[in-house]
Amino acid sequence: MKVAITGASGKTGYRVAEEAISAGYQVRLIIRTQSKLPDSIKGCETYVLGNSNGVSLDYALKGCESLIIATGARPSIDLTGPAKVDYLNIQKQVESCKRQNLKRVVLVSSLCAGKLIHPLNLFGLILLWKRLGEIALQKSGLDWTVLRPGGLNENEDKLKNENILFSGEKTQEEGSIPRRLVAKSCIEALKTKDSIKKIIEITSNEENPKTNMSKAIKTFNI
Repeated sequence: MKVAITGASGKTGYRVAEEAISAGYQVRLIIRTQSKLPDSIKGCETYVLGNSNGVSLDYALKGCESLIIATGARPSIDLTGPAKVDYLNIQKQVESCKRQNLKRVVLVSSLCAGKLIHPLNLFGLILLWKRLGEIALQKSGLDWTVLRPGGLNENEDKLKNENILFSGEKTQEEGSIPRRLVAKSCIEALKTKDSIKKIIEITSNEENPKTNMSKAIKTFNI
């Protein structure tokens, strides 16, 4: 299977690419002009989007069977960033998938997406825009999975001791998770048929019982 990854140069996106390569997928990276890729994924097929010299998103997705969306607005003085990146850009990606007959999409969103009263909303109401991005995907008719990770961290020293807590929509409001485990969860979602048309919230710590996504989904109250 050929999987496309948008936001592949980001801190989560490049880890998703590494995990996809490790899992044996053919990987296509979709990045913006001036994005920089780490050496670990520079050998992948890469398409650069742009208004003039870059390719179109439709062209970049052509021939792919699945898409992992790891794009997300970065903290900035531009408070319109979340609306542009976490909603309008998700809409564009969804419509492009439909035109290219790409059916399987995994979206990395955020814990508390849609919640109004939250400190993160000081940055351009980001959680509200993330929820609208989710809704655009949910209404698309595609085979979608939304992953909502807790607070992201870079810690990879004790990954073997960290167990993921998988839960359904609006069941977790706090907690954190290493970006590496988010990336692994993206690949697990692609392999887990039961994850289709599910919102899955994920955090991790050493106290969580060891499980996998498929087993956890069977316990969701949906």
